[in-house]
Amino acid sequence: MKSTAEFAKVETIISGDLSDSFPSGDEDNTFTGNVNNEINGNWISAPTGSIHEARLKAKVKRRLRKNSSKDSGRGDSLSDNGDVVRSVVPPTSPKGKLLNRRSKMGKGRGLPKKGGAGGKGVWGSPGEVYGEDEVDVKDPNYDAEQENCVYETVVLPLDDETFEKTVTPIVQEYFEHGDANEVAELLAELNLGCMRGDVPMLAVSLALEAKASHRELTSRLLSELCGCVLTAGDVEASFHKLLKELPDLVLDTPGAPQMLGQFIARAVADNILPKSFIDGYKGRVDCEYARAALDRAAVLLRMSRWTGLRIDSLWGSGGGQRPVNQLIKEVNLLLKEFLLSGDTVEAERCLRELEVPHFHHEFVYEAVIMVLESKGDRTLQMILQLLKSLCASTVITVDQLRRGFERVYLDMADLSIDVPCAYSLLEQFVEQSFNAGVIDKKLRDLCPCR
Repeated sequence: MKSTAEFAKVETIISGDLSDSFPSGDEDNTFTGNVNNEINGNWISAPTGSIHEARLKAKVKRRLRKNSSKDSGRGDSLSDNGDVVRSVVPPTSPKGKLLNRRSKMGKGRGLPKKGGAGGKGVWGSPGEVYGEDEVDVKDPNYDAEQENCVYETVVLPLDDETFEKTVTPIVQEYFEHGDANEVAELLAELNLGCMRGDVPMLAVSLALEAKASHRELTSRLLSELCGCVLTAGDVEASFHKLLKELPDLVLDTPGAPQMLGQFIARAVADNILPKSFIDGYKGRVDCEYARAALDRAAVLLRMSRWTGLRIDSLWGSGGGQRPVNQLIKEVNLLLKEFLLSGDTVEAERCLRELEVPHFHHEFVYEAVIMVLESKGDRTLQMILQLLKSLCASTVITVDQLRRGFERVYLDMADLSIDVPCAYSLLEQFVEQSFNAGVIDKKLRDLCPCR
């Protein structure tokens, strides 16, 4: 240990050097008044130059500590000469620190916490499979009666308003695709309850206002649903309600009694309605519409029994479901009846009932061929009048009309063998059709000549 006298001597020397080096009023004169034997915790036993350097380093360190919060992560340091050395390492992003899942305690091997299963919204490590949770008997919320409880989805039964809004789109969509199995699946998903017997009634009511092909689809639907979705009692109850509501149905569909009678006869023929259904109403019918429907059904059943009438084809088949040969025969029959009667309105109605708008080019083709084979002016004028009327009412579209004439143009080589004057007759008919506004100039110019 140094003596008191030696410390006093060193203090005197330092005070003298400081007073010579720094004038009064400088910011660092605080060291001249009372300089302890210690700077930054180190004892000074060095000459004046080293003291000055130590003081500068201490000043720079204080400045660095003051700015450490602003430039954290920059990595500043001091060189041996006291200069600040900037590190090239970019400052650490705060977001990067938050996303870093490594331990911040400086422990571990740098692996994620909990093996990657400790993040927010993570339910265990990847690939981990959890077993079923065992019921804790000591749980205060434990109920022994619920241990073997089975939960099922309950579908509420449909009321009158909900039933009509739900089932009507199903039946209308069935008229488009004709898949009875799909309708059965959709109805099985509903809790019809006491409204189950109203399904045939709603289907028949919608079919009365639809086409003949839709009525045929409705008869098939009732036959398919009976047994899987409906019972024979449901079908019978529906027809009882339909007979009671016939006065209201006639207001919208005047032919409802006859059509309902055909539905009853078809249901009896398909064995979904008992044969005693009609006999049960004998002598107990006051409504004239119901009596007409039952009489129509009884007549059809007697005709099927005596004359072999096929009730299963009572409504006929839809246009798209008919064979092409059958459609061609019906088109020819329609044209022959028109040439005999000359009734354009009736011919238009029959053409609409065929329900084959995509096949109207065949009608045009057969009409032109009939003109060429007849070799008469009367047939030409009547067919021209019919085509003009059908085009004006848009029953036959421009595209179908063009396709019909183009087919005739392509077959003229074969037609001229049977009809030698076919080219001259065709030119005459095409020219008159153009003058009447049935065809355009482009189609007229395509007419072939010998």
